[in-house]
Amino acid sequence: MKANISGASGGVETREPPDLFKRTALLALGALGIVYGDIGTSPLYALRECFHGPHSVAPTPDNVMGVLSLIFWSLIIVVSVKYLIFVMRADNRGEGGILALMALAMQRPRGQTHKARPVLVTLGIFGAALLYGDGIITPAITVLSAVEGLNVATPVFEPYVIPITLVIILIIFLVQRHGTAGIGSVFGPIMCVWFFSLGVLGAKEVLHNPEVLWALSPHHAALFFLRNGGHGFLVLGAVFLVMTGGEALYADMGHFGWKPIKLAWFSLVLPGLTLNYLGQGALLLRDASAARNPFYLLAPDWALYPLVALATAAGIIASQTLISGAFSITRQAMQLGYSPRMEVVHTSAEEMGQIYLPGLNWVLLIGVVALVLSFRSSSALASAYGIAAVTTMAITTILAYVVARERWGMGPALALPIAGVFLVVDLSFFAANTVKIASGGWLPLLLAVIIFTLMTTWKRGREILAGKLRAASIPLRELVESFGDHPPVRVPGTAIFMTGNAEGTPPALLHNLKHNKVLHEQVVLLTIVPEEVPHVPSEERVEVEPLEQGFVRVVARYGFMENPSIPDVLKRCREKGLQFQLMGTSFFLGRETLIPTKKPGMAVWREALFSWMSRNARSATAYFRIPPNRVVELGSQVEL
Repeated sequence: MKANISGASGGVETREPPDLFKRTALLALGALGIVYGDIGTSPLYALRECFHGPHSVAPTPDNVMGVLSLIFWSLIIVVSVKYLIFVMRADNRGEGGILALMALAMQRPRGQTHKARPVLVTLGIFGAALLYGDGIITPAITVLSAVEGLNVATPVFEPYVIPITLVIILIIFLVQRHGTAGIGSVFGPIMCVWFFSLGVLGAKEVLHNPEVLWALSPHHAALFFLRNGGHGFLVLGAVFLVMTGGEALYADMGHFGWKPIKLAWFSLVLPGLTLNYLGQGALLLRDASAARNPFYLLAPDWALYPLVALATAAGIIASQTLISGAFSITRQAMQLGYSPRMEVVHTSAEEMGQIYLPGLNWVLLIGVVALVLSFRSSSALASAYGIAAVTTMAITTILAYVVARERWGMGPALALPIAGVFLVVDLSFFAANTVKIASGGWLPLLLAVIIFTLMTTWKRGREILAGKLRAASIPLRELVESFGDHPPVRVPGTAIFMTGNAEGTPPALLHNLKHNKVLHEQVVLLTIVPEEVPHVPSEERVEVEPLEQGFVRVVARYGFMENPSIPDVLKRCREKGLQFQLMGTSFFLGRETLIPTKKPGMAVWREALFSWMSRNARSATAYFRIPPNRVVELGSQVEL
């Protein structure tokens, strides 16, 4: 790989150092297993649905060439150009994904607010909610479509397809608690073999029917619409299946970087996918009856069972990608204040991204099993697949346009046509996918609406609660002045009061004074501030401000890809000169009992929902990793 450096030297061409190239190649291999699992398993069912699905067209030579042209140019325009060249420039301190893009679009100097913030937040949060729909459908459709290859070999296996699929899915979710560090080391090589096999299977058939290569010309796509009219437009819903998982390219940018992801795509993934789709098309040109399962019918008889095993492994990897993505999105939502605290288990001492959320894991398992038992075939599941992904892609285009205009300084004369082309493509696929809503597409949309409601209710409820507590609080200076000539009794040790209001007096401190009538010699007012960036530099993590009469204010800042940790905060406080003995330190936390009211704020049902979410949220002690034997909780009632 070469890099051109143009300057005063007149354009000297240099090569990457061998060690840097090796590292890029290894990261590209890793990206094959993490980034491209979903889009890499699309050949199992995508072309089949174009000619054997509910809105399919007849596998005539003209239709085959037209569909192949649509598939190829969709991969080029949406994945190669939109995501790899345009969207991946939106680098939020090395991180990608729709929440990172939303945060980047809203970033302003501290104290300033984006005028379109409500709209951007709504788009970003709904886009994130839609990804949970993919997180449930992807394991079901990829594993089921892989196992269905056994039916091609012999109908004897037909009664066992569903049980085998359920066993594999159960194993996938059971191993989550152990982490994927060990398994992940073989994901890349397995997917490398998978994409190589895709290319070989396709190339074999293309060699027998090389005229299929003319399908790469875009005029076949245009002729397809002219011949088929509105029915041809509906086929776009099946064509879109070749791009499901495209969002992962951007979402996983923080794990690998843009260069390895691009290297993997252009060197292996795109050629492998293109050859396989062309091979399936060439098979249909030779035998139209192969439309029932053109992928597996590409393989010779002796290779069918090994191919089923390899496809199953690829399906497991694709499932793992979406499950890990759901874990990551949930952690980001917690940090940004859109989700209640949940248990987060780190399954690797080396990789911060290796996390496991037990509660979410079992919810996803129940959802996937229910889907398999309800739809019972990958073809039926395909009727529900795509609507969530295409909506997320359209939202990504809109947010990327905002970033291009306001962060990159791109003028409207350039940004608008680029984003406009992408949005027209996205909306065309969206319109074609709307026909799937009645036959199953409603499911991911309903799930997204439910999750969006939960996330926005939690965010709004926390804002109202913070406002109530802020109104009931008093400035610290007023509290100190109220001591007058009769200050409270001071007892040895340090008291740390956690508070969401960095300016006022914590309610727990006021309750402690009211009931116990004492203050510790040193009182620390600790506020955890979530920032709309992935990571906060270590030198900016903690601010320590000594106040009068033994009070100290500490503000700790964390990005949405980081987990707040009180032990980490205390360590950094010591480094900044704050002295205390942990065994002589007590942590005071407030626990609010919420009372729904009919006063303005939120609808009564949302207040009740917020109260239920609050009761079921993980305790602050466990979430912030506070030593439990040093915690004192003081309760209060708050009317919403």
